[in-house]
Amino acid sequence: MLSGTEWAIVGLTLKVGAAAMAVTLPIAFALAWVLARGRFPGRIILDGLVHLPLVLPPVVTGWLLLIAFAPNGPVGGALQSWLGITVLFKWTGAAIASGVMALPLMVRAIRLSIEAVDQRLESAARTLGAGRWRVFWTITLPLSLPGVLAGLVLGFARSIGEFGATITFVSNVPGETQTLPLAIYGALQLPGGEAIVIRLAAVSIILAMAALIGSELLARRAGRGLHVL
Repeated sequence: MLSGTEWAIVGLTLKVGAAAMAVTLPIAFALAWVLARGRFPGRIILDGLVHLPLVLPPVVTGWLLLIAFAPNGPVGGALQSWLGITVLFKWTGAAIASGVMALPLMVRAIRLSIEAVDQRLESAARTLGAGRWRVFWTITLPLSLPGVLAGLVLGFARSIGEFGATITFVSNVPGETQTLPLAIYGALQLPGGEAIVIRLAAVSIILAMAALIGSELLARRAGRGLHVL
């Protein structure tokens, strides 16, 4: 059984993951759409930048976020002067780090689903008088939705397991930024903390497996739907 403190860590982890996905999903979809349908100079550079967090050490990503969101940084300075807020050592900062690390996986899954949509269906709808937005809402989005949901679930799994970028960017603050991976790391440093590690690791495994199975089921559903079409 988890203690009250451990349940709070689980709740914070889920809150960070949900917030990360709420902010990251529209960005991921827009980037996936541009990469799937756009034809413009520099497209390969944009693709490389989107997937950069996959190959960079997470500590480097966290360090770059720290530079960007510091009070004298380009983003952090604007937030401080315009809105009077900071994300350093806050759970919102942990959500930003998690979202950045999950973004490449989400973009890839969503991009594949958009590329799998038969554009002849879209062209036929436009021939029949449907506008671009109507085609998008009635054809493109429904056909790509299982892939979008798969990317969302996969991104959520990645976000709740984020460690390196988070601890570098917002540190390991109990009750504020200490998500499951950071709590496990902290427990490993404690004498006799093995029991805490076992409990929190078990919760992490359950959440990750549930997300991976959900993502796989959604991807298979998307494949069957496109096969029927």
